[in-house]
Amino acid sequence: QVQLVESGGQAVQAGDSLRLSCAASGRTFSMYSMAWFRQAPGKEREAVATISRSGTRTYYLDSVKGRFTISRDNAKSTVYLQMNSLKPEDTAVYYCAAQNVGRVDYSYWGQGTHVTVSS
Repeated sequence: QVQLVESGGQAVQAGDSLRLSCAASGRTFSMYSMAWFRQAPGKEREAVATISRSGTRTYYLDSVKGRFTISRDNAKSTVYLQMNSLKPEDTAVYYCAAQNVGRVDYSYWGQGTHVTVSS
């Protein structure tokens, strides 16, 4: 198992930047593909960005391409989400999640961190 703890969420103005962090503990971090999801009030949860175990492959939701960057530091067992040019529609609870080798689903989730972007 792996335990995930997100941090970095806060209230900001449109156009500002934030960096979210997700620290993992437990089993070897490099075994897991990682992702950031978000869920806005009244909306379904969506995958914002994913990163492969080695960090060489990434995926981004269309609406965040060019503004968000996912990265990981396997030595620190941490995954990051750098968010630039934030928009009010980015307001949500952001969750990090871990996907074990050979699994389609994300088995492990953090508790979430709140990001509020005001115009």
